[in-house]
Amino acid sequence: MTAPLTGYRVVELGALEAAAYCGKLFSDFGADVLRIEPRDGDPLRAIAPLVDVGGGATDSAFAAWLNTGKRSRIGDHPAEIDALVASADVVIDGGSPAGAAERRQRWRAANPRLTILSLSWFGETGPYADFTGSDAAVRALAGLVKLTGPVDGPPILLNDHQSAIYTGLTAYTAAVAALYGGGGRGFEVSVLESSIVLTEFQLALRYGPPADENRLGVNKFYPTYPLGIFPCREGWLGVTVGHLDQWSAFCDMLDMRHVETDPRFQTRFDRSKHMAEIDAVIADRLTAKTADEWFAIALERRVPLVVVPDMATLLGQEVHRERGAFQSVTIGDANFEGPTLPLHLSDTPPVRAARAPRPGEGGTEPWASRAGDCPDSPGSDGLPLEGLRILDLSMGWAGPLATRQLADLGADIVKVEACGYPDWWRPSDPSDDPPFELSPWFVALNRNKRDAAIDSYKPAGLALVRRLVGEVDAVIENFAPNVMPKLGLDYAALRAINPSVVMQSMPAYTGRWSALRAYGSTLEHGSGLPSVTGPADGPPVLNHLAYGDPIGGLNGAASLLTALLHRKRTGEGQYVVLSQIQAMLPLAARWIIEQSVTGGVVRFGNRHPAMVPHGVFPTADTDGWIAISVADDRRWAALAELIGLDSSDLATLDSRRAAEDTIERRLSDWTRARGGDAAMAELQGRGIAAGVVRAPGDLYADPHLVARGDWQPIERRYSGTQPLFSAPFREDAQPYPVRMASPTLGEHNRDILNGILGLDDTALAQLEADGVIGQRGGGPRG
Repeated sequence: MTAPLTGYRVVELGALEAAAYCGKLFSDFGADVLRIEPRDGDPLRAIAPLVDVGGGATDSAFAAWLNTGKRSRIGDHPAEIDALVASADVVIDGGSPAGAAERRQRWRAANPRLTILSLSWFGETGPYADFTGSDAAVRALAGLVKLTGPVDGPPILLNDHQSAIYTGLTAYTAAVAALYGGGGRGFEVSVLESSIVLTEFQLALRYGPPADENRLGVNKFYPTYPLGIFPCREGWLGVTVGHLDQWSAFCDMLDMRHVETDPRFQTRFDRSKHMAEIDAVIADRLTAKTADEWFAIALERRVPLVVVPDMATLLGQEVHRERGAFQSVTIGDANFEGPTLPLHLSDTPPVRAARAPRPGEGGTEPWASRAGDCPDSPGSDGLPLEGLRILDLSMGWAGPLATRQLADLGADIVKVEACGYPDWWRPSDPSDDPPFELSPWFVALNRNKRDAAIDSYKPAGLALVRRLVGEVDAVIENFAPNVMPKLGLDYAALRAINPSVVMQSMPAYTGRWSALRAYGSTLEHGSGLPSVTGPADGPPVLNHLAYGDPIGGLNGAASLLTALLHRKRTGEGQYVVLSQIQAMLPLAARWIIEQSVTGGVVRFGNRHPAMVPHGVFPTADTDGWIAISVADDRRWAALAELIGLDSSDLATLDSRRAAEDTIERRLSDWTRARGGDAAMAELQGRGIAAGVVRAPGDLYADPHLVARGDWQPIERRYSGTQPLFSAPFREDAQPYPVRMASPTLGEHNRDILNGILGLDDTALAQLEADGVIGQRGGGPRG
């Protein structure tokens, strides 16, 4: 089997982890990736844990995982880099944003077919462009920290590496789209803007039911309850119960019938008002069995519960071993395990065992001669995916986010729903008029798509869907595992209609746990991330309302597009099964690797293994907080001078670690005397990574996002105007415009069925009369 990116040449620059993960995606799929390391040492190689690579030398295991399959070249002279870039297909530029635009211009002049990814913490323009970045500061500014943790604070943050994964995925998707369209494009991708994609559910709450932007407590998130992590007789159980049928099954399983029938607890919103009362009953019942025993019962009853594993348990779970979810990584004499790329292409999978280079290893080997299958000339000036058509049968968050990424890049997304069973994110309130059209979440996730309402459970409707399969390049779905085969729309059936079609399914789990019902929170529960979040003496802590959903969507876009690029180059379709739990594992990579290398994991809470101070500190604002990360001794000296602390005895990391409590008290006194934005400005003025812990609703007025034009107010029939966050990749310094508002149900029936299938007015009228197609309408929103 030929890897899908074989033949492409990629140059990777800079110390940004997101750039390194983007490069890993390329290298693990077969591209020749040349990483350029600075002469004075690569900062990524200092990330713990370190492994013995032989000859008395050590290297970073985490950096090795990021660098699997790459070659390393030492040398950062601009002329030398320009010469390499001149014969590359892609450059991943994680260097300083200050000169990024000039570098793009210079490189494109020398190599018009080059695709350039310029990655930075905050982008190249706007008030934060010169800010120092850190994972904590950026996620705080993106609204991803404020709602996690105890009511009185401080908010809890997972201390590193999260933004590298989803930003790397975002950049990779843009690059593969460019290659699909012929190359010759330059993208700007910021970590901050990539992070905000994960905040969109909470952002949309401003335009839906009244939102509560206060912390509700550890493992508590509005608007779903019960959603949390509970101790059992042994182990921890992650619970997410949404719909009334799940609440009934959960109460029956725990013998809580008196709670189930209480009229106060009939909706998730009602239950959210009585968390403490219900928590007490749940906690009492769950201690009767182990987490494994409860999970076995829940799996049989299809209740969305899962064991919350620590890293040792996660590495031993057979459901992941059977899937090949862990990759063997070798560097020098050392060998350990990390997560395999979750983009599981059936015919062209990523590597599962790979060697990472030592500094300079393989870097002097010349580029291989061209095989003639990579672009020789730049693509068109239109959007990169123009001409690509995808049949979207997905619902909710993950699948629609995957197709929205591709729609933003120009793909024609044909979304198919049914009037009686629409996308489950359409309904907002049964009393709404019109029904199915006021959900702000649907509006946020389905822009730039066309929509047909076709009842595929009727023979005539199923026949229409099958005909559409013959007219598209790919099909994506995220139904329960038995639905597509039952409809006769499994991959074998689709391939019989369209031999080169790419099909992507997005189950929560595969294999022995394929029947598990899951939400985005269930996927985080099962990923091991909660076990490394929060204080060492506290419970596992959930980081996000539904982490797994946006992460699944970002991986879904990347995997589907990789398969489509392979199809364009070879004519071969294939089946892509994206396990959404596996998509979460790269977020836990640092701790999975630590477990594999050392046999255990140290939990730091808001502190950090290599930065002191690091954490969330109070400000003068009401429930105001700021995330601060001090990355090195030079920045520590700048901070100590700013807050008036004698740093003469605290010049090293070890000395600061010993005095961490004292340093944090002094820093808290300083931040508490200032508003968050004022404190951020003073700290950033000294080169110290700091970010205000923003509530999601604060982002609409964030000066940086406003200055960069990230908010696009879009008028939509029935639901009015809603500002939509721009795609997290941009060309020529401008965000892609939203071309179409999210469709109303069946809005494009005629456009699709006549324009693609050629059905005339008589046929369309008959289908509507028979209830096979339809629309729902009504008066304007009052």
